[in-house]
Amino acid sequence: MKLHMYDVILEPVVTEKAARESEKFSKYAFKVHRASNKKQIKSAVEKFYNVHVTKINTINYDGKQRRLRAQPGLTASWKKATVTLKKGEKIDFTK
Repeated sequence: MKLHMYDVILEPVVTEKAARESEKFSKYAFKVHRASNKKQIKSAVEKFYNVHVTKINTINYDGKQRRLRAQPGLTASWKKATVTLKKGEKIDFTK
């Protein structure tokens, strides 16, 4: 599937674990489009944040069963990419 660069990265994952990894190991977690691959994720992160990516790990999360009153349903499935940057580089999300 041909994705535009702006469609690949959806949002950063902001958790305690992600914050700890970004401080210690220069690893950042992003929620990405389910059809995106590692090459697309790498080029999007490098262009958006002007950094050098050395490694990418991805994981697919399946939706969980939830209920709204008597109506059963599923939460959305999603994909997370953990991006490791070159030593000494950081991403500032406040800009």
